[in-house]
Amino acid sequence: MPIYEYKPVHAGCSFCIGGFDALQKMADPPLQACPKCGSPVRRIFSSFAACSTETTDETAALDSKLRDYEQQGMWSHAAELADKSELKERAMDNYKKAGYNF
Repeated sequence: MPIYEYKPVHAGCSFCIGGFDALQKMADPPLQACPKCGSPVRRIFSSFAACSTETTDETAALDSKLRDYEQQGMWSHAAELADKSELKERAMDNYKKAGYNF
């Protein structure tokens, strides 16, 4: 059974004000009210954190080398390595830290 997230439409009680989860069957209709205070609620879309990633030895070595450069303040070295490795956002951050203006 999936877990759905709900938020109150207006101010709610201490249970629903920050949102709450409900374990429901997929065929069950969405909740219309908070189970504690009866305030109207709506089901929201949420991202889930059920992700597993596997890294290769090569990826782990690259990340380790980048972290070493960054910890030593060698921003231009880290930027160039990240840029060559298709890690564009990380490369841009390191280029900025190295003093390059884009």
